[in-house]
Amino acid sequence: MFGQFNAWHESAVKLGLLATEAQSVVAYRMLGFSGLWSVPPSESIRMVAEKTPAFLTGWWDASQAWGSGASPEAVLVAWAEPLEEAARENRQRLARRGPKVTLGLETED
Repeated sequence: MFGQFNAWHESAVKLGLLATEAQSVVAYRMLGFSGLWSVPPSESIRMVAEKTPAFLTGWWDASQAWGSGASPEAVLVAWAEPLEEAARENRQRLARRGPKVTLGLETED
C-alpha cells in the first residue's frame, strides 16, 4: 500500500518540480526580453531549439520504461526527468546572469 503511495508521490513531486523550474525559466526570459534581466541575444532561438531534444529524450525514456513493464508512475517519472533537468539547467544558467543594472552610467547621444 505505501509502496504505491510513494510511487505516486514521487511522480507528483517530479511534475511539481518540472512546473516550478519551467515557470522560473519563463520568468527569467520574460524579464530578459523586457530589458530587466541579462540574457544573451541568442536566447529566443535557444528557447525554441532546446525543446525538441528534451521532449524526444523524455518520450524515449518513457517508452523504454513502458516497454519494460514499468508502472504508470515510473513511466511518468521517466518522461518528466529529462524535461525537469533541462529546465533546471536553464534556470541556473539564467539566474547566474543576474539583473541588467546600468547604475545611471548610460548617456544619450
